[in-house]
Amino acid sequence: MGDRQPNEGLARLFRETGWTLRQFAQEVNKVATERGKPTRYERPSAYQWLDGHMPRDEVRPLLLEALARRLNRPVTHAEAGFPAPSESDDVSTVEGLLDLGRQDMDPTRRSVIGAGAKLFSVALAVPGWQDVVGRMEAVQSGRMQRIGTPEVQSVVDMTDRLGDLDDQFGGRYARPMAAAFMVNIVAPYLKADASSEVRKAMVGAASWLCYLTGWMAVDEGLHGIAQQYYVKGLEFAGASEDHMAYCHILRGMSVQSVDLGHGSTAVSWANAASEAAPDVTPRTAAFMAGQQAHSFAVAGERFKALRSIGETEVAMSKAASGQQTFGGYSPATLAYHTAQVRYALGDVAGSVDSLQLHFRLRDPKNESHRSELRFGALLAERQLEIGYLDAACATWMKVLDGYPSISSDKVDMRVKEMFRLIRPHLKNASARDLYERARLVAPSMAA
Repeated sequence: MGDRQPNEGLARLFRETGWTLRQFAQEVNKVATERGKPTRYERPSAYQWLDGHMPRDEVRPLLLEALARRLNRPVTHAEAGFPAPSESDDVSTVEGLLDLGRQDMDPTRRSVIGAGAKLFSVALAVPGWQDVVGRMEAVQSGRMQRIGTPEVQSVVDMTDRLGDLDDQFGGRYARPMAAAFMVNIVAPYLKADASSEVRKAMVGAASWLCYLTGWMAVDEGLHGIAQQYYVKGLEFAGASEDHMAYCHILRGMSVQSVDLGHGSTAVSWANAASEAAPDVTPRTAAFMAGQQAHSFAVAGERFKALRSIGETEVAMSKAASGQQTFGGYSPATLAYHTAQVRYALGDVAGSVDSLQLHFRLRDPKNESHRSELRFGALLAERQLEIGYLDAACATWMKVLDGYPSISSDKVDMRVKEMFRLIRPHLKNASARDLYERARLVAPSMAA
């Protein structure tokens, strides 16, 4: 006991936050609650941490995440005066993917996963491009079979089909299928014998599948699980030297961050995606700049947001027309990003105009059913915000038309918000009609 020294690293970070001891403990409790394992730390606990008492292994990540959120940057174990986490249980990339997929596809464990997988981390350790390039130890040859180009194409095609199912029906329906495909088909392929060219292509295909599965997890509100899939995807992208997959996943992580309101984190990942992009075609430039614009706006960086949305418009004007590819950027997407930038910067009426333009430009063949419902609900909320009650009710009615066919946490959240927003207006006939219909269509969301 006499040898214990105050934790100078943690004390330095604590001073930087500007918190009181009580606030420090409360923020740690908040992170623990998000993780599904609530804690009840108070002022004395925070004092003990600063005085050199080492938090338990499972508590240290909670402190790091709380500090990272406050300081808007990652905080490492070493920086906080903690020993490095044990790496004795590290597994290979493929084994890690198997473990993640197996627990994800098991219906008996999904409720358990849901309780512990919602925590979004602004301090996530994202591997840089140079760190992941050439990590081919993740896909060492096995002895079960030899694969070729047809197996690679089957993974690519199946990923496309799973993406279509996700767009149409939502992440809750599609993700268990994606996890099962990953465990039962893709992981064995990654361990199989193959030529170097085929192996690289298979790892690249796995990267895109990880990205899609992470996107589905976001749609379920399981943000911690989503980040795990995204990081696996980054590792596979590096192993296959697929620069575009790497950038695409980073951009997806920015989308996740900005939707959760973590503007600074969203900016960091959107910028990283743009800087690492190897392809500078106009459509790629628009794809990256549009997300940067939205991120800057949520982070409160008005000038950069307006500059980036202007760059997006210029890039789209140069982009060749034609059918959109996976992850393509369309004029409808630009209108959506413009709406989000306007709203984040306080222009609610302008946001309504841009969302209405988005719906006029939507191509049903290239836009998802989920985004139609989600963006429609956003439009209704903003119509109500500027006083257009009847128009908002009409827009929400269209959302309810499609709601029974979707299984999406993102859409559920918007329907719950509809109930909250419409209740004060039930003296209005349109609002009453909407409310009564919504109680029939979505009774579980009315509580």
